[in-house]
Amino acid sequence: MTSGNGPFAGKVALVTGASSGLGEAAALEFARRGASVVLAARRAERCEALAQRIVAAGGQALHLRADVARAADVQAMVAATLDRFGRLDCAVNNAGIAGPMRTPVADVDEAQWDAVMGVNLKGVWLCMKHEIPAMLAGGGGAIVNVASIYGLKPSDVGHAPYAASKHGVIGLTRSAATDYGQMQLRINAVAPGFTRSEMVDPQRPGGAEHYQRMVGRHCAMQRLGEAEEAARAIVWLCSPEASYVNGEVLSVDGGSATRLY
Repeated sequence: MTSGNGPFAGKVALVTGASSGLGEAAALEFARRGASVVLAARRAERCEALAQRIVAAGGQALHLRADVARAADVQAMVAATLDRFGRLDCAVNNAGIAGPMRTPVADVDEAQWDAVMGVNLKGVWLCMKHEIPAMLAGGGGAIVNVASIYGLKPSDVGHAPYAASKHGVIGLTRSAATDYGQMQLRINAVAPGFTRSEMVDPQRPGGAEHYQRMVGRHCAMQRLGEAEEAARAIVWLCSPEASYVNGEVLSVDGGSATRLY
């Protein structure tokens, strides 16, 4: 992890929700490939520790506290990125919350609905609202929004607000990709399946059995994904190798488990 070397040398990547899981893995992958990385999350101390790891390995990193549901935080996050590094080339809008689970639609509280939409959907929009002008000023870039397999299918675990927000992320991604594709700015999404994280933790009581049932229904490979697997897909979408990929949703889910036998 050496600053100035690798396919992303000279590039700056911003990752939200970088304090753990997929966001942490994506930040590390960008750093390994030479990017300067901006780590943003509500848990600033976790981002600081990750930034120290990257710097100790020879990379460059800036850690910020940001709540993506707050416009002022997002504006300040992008401004701090430009102030430190002078540019923004890649952004991974990953911050998200699960919201209520095992809850039928009519039993969801309004406050629960608003919280999920505020982070998962409004937060992605706010991030793009401020990232896009910064990228256009530098001649273009690439954005990857983190959706979910539940942005492509109904939720079967009773968290309709989450599924609705991720369906919204996909619609927002495709619309933004159409708006800016002619301006050297590519915008795509990934739709991870069940991937190990704080949200998907098989070590919790009953977790192993629960997630085995879930991957049995949703994953042809019959296992949980690893954060690094989704991170590599994200970084590829930001790379020159994906230069003609725009407005797409890349599932990283081990393949559909739907079958008739």
